[in-house]
Amino acid sequence: MSRGRRVQVPSLLGAMPSAFTQEPVRRADSGRRRFLFAVPPLAGHVNPTVAVAAELTRRGHRVAWVGHPPSLEGLLKPGSKVYPAEDPEFTAGLEQARRDWLSLRGPAALKFLWEEFIVPLGHAMMPGVEDAVERFRPDVIVSDQQVLAGPVAARLHDIPWATSATTSAEFTRPLAGMPLVEEWVREQIGDFQLDYDIDDLLDLRFSDHLVLIFSTGALIGDTSFFPDHFAFVGPALGRPPGSDFPWEWLEEDKPAVLVSLGTVNGEAGRRFFQIAAEAVRDMDVQAVFVTPPGTLPDPPPNLLVRGHVPQLELLPRMSAVITHGGHNTVCESLAHGLPLVVAPIRDDQPVIARQVTAAGAGLAVRFARVREQELQDALGEVLTDDRYRQAACRVRESFENAGGAVEAADRLEKMT
Repeated sequence: MSRGRRVQVPSLLGAMPSAFTQEPVRRADSGRRRFLFAVPPLAGHVNPTVAVAAELTRRGHRVAWVGHPPSLEGLLKPGSKVYPAEDPEFTAGLEQARRDWLSLRGPAALKFLWEEFIVPLGHAMMPGVEDAVERFRPDVIVSDQQVLAGPVAARLHDIPWATSATTSAEFTRPLAGMPLVEEWVREQIGDFQLDYDIDDLLDLRFSDHLVLIFSTGALIGDTSFFPDHFAFVGPALGRPPGSDFPWEWLEEDKPAVLVSLGTVNGEAGRRFFQIAAEAVRDMDVQAVFVTPPGTLPDPPPNLLVRGHVPQLELLPRMSAVITHGGHNTVCESLAHGLPLVVAPIRDDQPVIARQVTAAGAGLAVRFARVREQELQDALGEVLTDDRYRQAACRVRESFENAGGAVEAADRLEKMT
């Protein structure tokens, strides 16, 4: 503890009624409002908020972003208002921190994530977030769960704030079996607030005004015990189009499979991609692999390797998806009714993989130990057994009913 004191931050699921009582907020009138999105330098955490911001803009509100400008390039629409919130020293170490983090698993990866990324990122962003608040004068701050500076700035300036929860893992208490680790995480959050002279401690991962969760109970499980300001809106689709794609390569009458380990884990998955390439080689499928150049120097003819793909445009042409369990890819796939084979690596991915299998929408395999035959059998099963597609379609229906970006915008408007 940096201050020599034990902090008591309310837990999410321990004392829910008292710890997360919704506070009254200002009501909306017919005028325009200003929404400031505070996001980390992680594409997967930015993407779901893009559609929400677009919906708010369509309704006549003003939207701005605060974060790391180079990381936002290509993710936001041209002309988006971006306030920089970065520290050159922290930014310079991001790539090395990423490489170090990729080598870790389990509690070691969690400890590194908080001590070397989330908490330092919060301090690095704090001056820029406060500057954005002074200049943009937001009515609401929408802060990603990993941006501690957003809710702290909101509390210091008495501005309502909403949480953007771009993964649903936190809502299943993944650390419940490790209470000391769970308490340690809350202490990191409490210490951060104390550093800015906030003694009325909250768990900054969960706003006491509004928490936007881009999933639903069909995937997470029972959500009936959450307070009303926890909004399970489903995935917010509609981010800007991605890169070009050779659409003529896809044959209409043959099953197509997308294989992706997301934007962070691509290089770490060299072995997995090689196993996956051999698994699909003799299958009657066409496979699109999203992986860095050089990972597969001699791919089979039924496999297309691309460094980037326009994922949302590509998914309607797919029959199944193999993924590491990143929340965005999983939810975007299920939003298209696609069954999954999930090979979780770290962090929230094992939790998301369990959600997929519990929903009946796919199978899980071991990322580090999977063999060619195992992966081939899993892919063949989700492609041929209609139960997986039917379950994926049930999740898709729940996503559609949840409202996505429209419902998120409705909830945000009600805060002002």
